[in-house]
Amino acid sequence: MANRGPSYGLSREVQEKIDQKYDPDLEQRLVDWIVAQCGGNLEKPQPGKQNFQKWLMDGTILCRLINSLYPRGKEPIKKIAETQMAFKQMEKISQFLQAAEAYGVTTTDIFQTVDLWEAKDMAAVQRTLMALGSLAVTKDDGQYKGDRDWFHRKAQGYRREFTEEQLRQGQSLIGLQMGSNRGASQAGMTGYGMHRQIM
Repeated sequence: MANRGPSYGLSREVQEKIDQKYDPDLEQRLVDWIVAQCGGNLEKPQPGKQNFQKWLMDGTILCRLINSLYPRGKEPIKKIAETQMAFKQMEKISQFLQAAEAYGVTTTDIFQTVDLWEAKDMAAVQRTLMALGSLAVTKDDGQYKGDRDWFHRKAQGYRREFTEEQLRQGQSLIGLQMGSNRGASQAGMTGYGMHRQIM
């Protein structure tokens, strides 16, 4: 974590609001999924936001996670170097974020590197991992490992095909969204500018 002094005033209030969005129950579910998905000799961290942040901070686990969602030989991150240099660790986090976006996670669901590195917004990190898990369950390509009930399936598009004749028929109808002219008449209309009769 960056060496910063305490925050005061509005900065502190904003940070407290961001911190309130963090979900400890979701943290446990994400840890369970990451361990199941990556397999091998991955140790679970102690519960707590700071432990979760330290566990993911070097980027190695994130890179292993995204690689595990691809078939062997097609992994997006070819080399995951174990290093203690800060800029290399941040680079691994950036590689994970790019690979997650290529996998299909929407840009609005992706956290910024500093959200994890400096623990600015760990709730955003949780959102990204939730979106990634949901997408992996939805793709159903055999790469997802873990309980399928941990994540929601994303809605799939349902394309409709219309024939040329159906499209032509639709052009001759006035849709009800545009209003209707049935029963319209000018009976009882008076000229503009005339006074209303009040009795």
